[in-house]
Amino acid sequence: MLIDSHCHLDFPDFAADIAGVVARAEAAGVARMLTISTRVAKADTYRAIAEAHPQVWYTVGTHPHGAAEEPDVPAGTIAALTRHPRCIGIGEAGLDYHYDDAAPEAVQERVLRAHIEAARATGLPLVIHSRDADEHMEAVLADEMRRSPFTGVLHCFSSGRRLAEAGVELGLYVSFSGIVTFRRSHDLRDIARAVPRTRILVETDAPFLAPEPHRGRTNEPAYTADTARSLAATLELPVADLAALTTANFHRLFTKAEAGRA
Repeated sequence: MLIDSHCHLDFPDFAADIAGVVARAEAAGVARMLTISTRVAKADTYRAIAEAHPQVWYTVGTHPHGAAEEPDVPAGTIAALTRHPRCIGIGEAGLDYHYDDAAPEAVQERVLRAHIEAARATGLPLVIHSRDADEHMEAVLADEMRRSPFTGVLHCFSSGRRLAEAGVELGLYVSFSGIVTFRRSHDLRDIARAVPRTRILVETDAPFLAPEPHRGRTNEPAYTADTARSLAATLELPVADLAALTTANFHRLFTKAEAGRA
């Protein structure tokens, strides 16, 4: 069994056929999936998807692209929205300096630190987004860990080796998406080999970043299986072992999902 640890089932790409998306995932061996919040204001949407589909869990949080829209949501508000039994994480939140029109760095950092506070308060893991912000992200995470520990995952990892090493040193997990299947992703595969196997997750980040051989199509949770095959080859593991490993890792990190597992 595989788990897609990060997808966006609320996006318009899936609006007309969420049931079909879930069914195709199950047929591909992806029995569970975690749909990830991009805006706290849409918490009801994520909850409704999870309530309608028992294969789906959800998170609550503000993506850094939305930090300017939700710059001051209190940690307590975020924490209160996680009380639903199928809400198992905080985020995604983080730092993204790739686009010139993104929220100011100070706003993104403030939002990220609020989510870290919510993660501590609830004991739920933080789903961390980091793009073109390696040094700043490492500094914020290290500072917050010194204050008080929390759990989390560096999702859709495509940053440098140093951030992966720092994340592991801080106790975080590292999740690999379809990027790891791309022909030119040699450095990323080297990083995957260096991450402790007990800290590795797989994801799609659907509808983005479809893995080989689906590049150019809308990504969906079923394609977690393709990423898993590539990652298994990278780690020189049978695919079944990689699936068992990443599923166990998921439940070790997302303990609320483990508690509610059938």
